[in-house]
Amino acid sequence: MVDFGRWNEIVNELAHSCEKNFQIEQELYDKYDVKRGLRDKAGTGVLAGLTKVSHIQSFKMEDGKKVPCEGRLLYRGYDINDLVQGDIDDRRYGFEEIAYLLLFGELPSEKQLDIFKRLLAKSRTLPTNFVRDVIMKAPSKDMMNSISKSVLTLASYDDSVSDISIPNVLGQCLMLISVFPMLAVYSYHAYNHYECDGSLYIHRPDEKLSMAENFLKMLRPDMKYSSLEARVLDIAFVLHMEHGGGNNSTFTTHVVSSSGTDTYSAIAAALSSLKGPKHGGANIKVVEMMNDLKKNVADYNDDNQIEAYLKKLLHKEAFDKKGLIYGMGHAVYSISDPRANIFRNFVEQLSKEKGRQEEFMLYSKIEKLAPKVIAEERSIYKGVSANVDFYSGFVYSMLDIPLELYTPMFAIARIVGWSAHRIEELVNVDKIIRPAYMSVTEPREYKYMHDR
Repeated sequence: MVDFGRWNEIVNELAHSCEKNFQIEQELYDKYDVKRGLRDKAGTGVLAGLTKVSHIQSFKMEDGKKVPCEGRLLYRGYDINDLVQGDIDDRRYGFEEIAYLLLFGELPSEKQLDIFKRLLAKSRTLPTNFVRDVIMKAPSKDMMNSISKSVLTLASYDDSVSDISIPNVLGQCLMLISVFPMLAVYSYHAYNHYECDGSLYIHRPDEKLSMAENFLKMLRPDMKYSSLEARVLDIAFVLHMEHGGGNNSTFTTHVVSSSGTDTYSAIAAALSSLKGPKHGGANIKVVEMMNDLKKNVADYNDDNQIEAYLKKLLHKEAFDKKGLIYGMGHAVYSISDPRANIFRNFVEQLSKEKGRQEEFMLYSKIEKLAPKVIAEERSIYKGVSANVDFYSGFVYSMLDIPLELYTPMFAIARIVGWSAHRIEELVNVDKIIRPAYMSVTEPREYKYMHDR
C-alpha cells in the first residue's frame, strides 16, 4: 500500500529540487537583452506580427516621442465607441453585427446581417445526446476545463476535422461561436446539479433571440430577463470580443494555428490561456477583492478608510497579499481603457434597476482613488486606470451570473476574435511561429551511475 504521507513528502522534496535547478539568475536576462514576456522594459510588446482585425491605441507621437493618450480600441478600423453607440441608437443587439465585422472585414447590410444570424442559428445545435454523454459526465467546478473538454470532443463528430481550408475553418468557427453559450451554461447546470445538489435545467436556445438573450434564457430557471439586462450583457460581449493579436489567448491562437493544427485544438489552447487569473480570470479577483474590502471598510463614504485599505493591498497586507489592486492598470492602456469608459454608464443604469447604487458608488470611488494611491506608493512608467475587468464582475453579479461562469463569459465573446485571428494566420503565414530561447547551462560531463 502506498504511504501517501511519505508520497507527499517525496513530491515536495522533488519540487524543491525543481525550483532550485530551474532558477535562472535574473541578471542574465539583462545581459542577453531578453524581452521577458515578449515586452521591453517599458512594457511595450515586441512586434511579432501584423493584423487587420483590431487596433489598440494608448499613445501618440509628439516631436518623435511617445506620449500617453486616452485609450482607443478599433475593430476593423471602426472606433468601438461608434459601434456601440450605433447599436444603441438603432436599438439593436450588437453581438451578431460586430461578429460579422470582425470575421468578414465590413459592416453588414440589413440583408447580410439577417443571413448571418440565420447561419448562426442553424449552427446553434449540439450532436445527439452530447449534453448527456459529454457535458453531464464528470462535471467540474472549473467551467473552462469543461468547455475545453466539450470543444475537443466536438472534433470527434466532425468528418473534416483536419481540413484547414478557409471555407471549412469558417464553418467550424461559426459552429463554435454559436454553441459556446450552450457549452458554458449546460456545464454550469450539470455542475450545480451533480456537485451542489441544485435543480437541473436544460433550456434550448431560441433562433429568434440574440446571443445575449439566449444566454440569459438558458441560464435562468424561469427563462426571464429584462430588456436592460440583455442590453448590458450584449454590450459586455461586444467589448470583450476582440483586443488585438498580442493578448495572451489570441497570440496562443496564432501560435497554435501556425503549426497547421485543427480548429478545435487551436480554440482549446486559447481557452486554456484565457482561464489564467492574469488574463480572463481577472474579473473574479476583482469581485473577491471587493468582497474583502466590504468586510474591512466600515464607511463606504470615508475616502481615508478606502485609501488605507488600498495601501494595505499594495503592501501585501490585505486580501490575497499579492500586492495588487485588481482591475487597475493594463498592459497597454495608461490614461484610460475605452471599454471601461463605455461600460461605466451602463453599469450605473443596471445598478439603479437592481437597487445597488451604493455599491456602484463604491466602485466609482475606488476607480478614482486607486490610481492616486498607486502613484504615491509605486514607481510606475505609465499611467494607471481602471480596466474593463474592474466593472465586468460587478455587472455579472447584478445579472445573477454564478462566479463559476465569469471567465466563460469572456470566452463566449472572445471566440469571435480568436476565430478571426485563426483565419488571418492561415491566410497569411506559412511558417510555424518559433521564437528563440538561449540556453544558460554550461556543458557537463556524463557520469555513470556508480560515480554519481
